[in-house]
Parts: sequence; structure tokens; C-alpha cells
Amino acid sequence: MNQKPFLAPSVLSADFSNLGADIQMINQSQADWFHVDIMDGVFVPNLSFGFPVMEALKKLAQKPLDVHLMIVEPDRYIDRFAEMGAANISVHAEACTHLHRTLQSIRQKGVKAGVAINPHTSIQTLENVGEELDLVILMSVNPGFGGQKFIENTYRKTEMLSEWRSKNGYDFLIEIDGGVNAGNAKKLVNAGANVLVAGNFVFSSENPSQTISDLKGLF
Repeated sequence: MNQKPFLAPSVLSADFSNLGADIQMINQSQADWFHVDIMDGVFVPNLSFGFPVMEALKKLAQKPLDVHLMIVEPDRYIDRFAEMGAANISVHAEACTHLHRTLQSIRQKGVKAGVAINPHTSIQTLENVGEELDLVILMSVNPGFGGQKFIENTYRKTEMLSEWRSKNGYDFLIEIDGGVNAGNAKKLVNAGANVLVAGNFVFSSENPSQTISDLKGLF
């Protein structure tokens, strides 16, 4: 894993009254992906956007769509999100009864398959699906709301996952989602992270595009 880390601004933190402009800002910035959180109000205590916003992203986004399904029964929607241009689809291990089958289903659509795990979930949950993974999202906050405080144990968890990846010869990307900022980004990458999701830190800044550049400049 010698590539530079990817940066994926979270659309959930964008200004929805000005979504087109924020999408264009990300297009023109040094960001690598769009991170798209889909919440159902059941798996997490919040609702986010659904297919109408995905339609807008499909039309306007010029960078890969990294779709993160924080929903129950994700299998019901894999086909639809694949059709709507998702480059990656990540499901929560905690929401999948048949995780191996779900990952295979995503890959059969020609989409990269990922698993997200909550802060309390052990990486051992992934032990029997390593060969099916293109991506692992480590939640560094409890999922559902932006702007939460970063959970410090994430560094250790990232190191453990990176070691497990190397030991087994896997090549999935490690993505960190939640509370990423200029103060912890480099430490996360040093621990083994390949993708950083930045939401509130980017969109609450006075100049989001410059904030993206500053984060990318750390590596």
C-alpha cells in the first residue's frame, strides 16, 4: 500500500440548500471521492438522504461515489445503488445476517465491496470474509450524526487491522469515518489508514476547498 491516502468529503455535512455548488466544490478540489452516508433511522438514530440525492450525485459528481449503507437489510438496495453509480458499497457487519453473501452480491454488480464496523465491534468479525473485501470502514465515532468527538481507540484498531491485512496478504483499503481533522489525520495514516472521511471539519470551515488541500498536504 504505497499510494497516497485518499480523502473523501462526506456529503452528509454539505449545505443541502446549496448542494449543487458543494458538489462542484468537491469536483474542483483535491478530494478523491465523495463519501455518501445512507441512514434509515432504524440501524442508526438518524435519517439521511436517499435516491433523489443519489440521482443528483450521479449527474454532477466527477469523482467516485463511496456509498456507506447505515441501514438494516442492505441487500434489498444493493442493485439500486449500483445502478445509481456507486463505485464502492459498504455495509455494516452488524446489519448483515449473511455477510459473505452480501459482499459477493456487491462484487457481482461490478462494484467494490466494503464492510463498516462500529467502534465496539472487533475486527475479528471480519476473519472469515477477508478475501471478499475491497474496503473496511472503521467507525471512529458512533454512527448516526456528524460532528462527534473522535474515539481515541481508533488508532490501535487501525494498527491491528493493518497488521492482520499484511499477515494474510489482503489488499483491502482501510477507511476511517468520523471526527477526522488536521490533528489526527497523519497519525491515522501512520497507523495504516488509506482513506479518510472528512465531513464537519471540511464543511464547517471558512474555505472548504482550502481545508481539503491542507489535509491532502499533510501526506
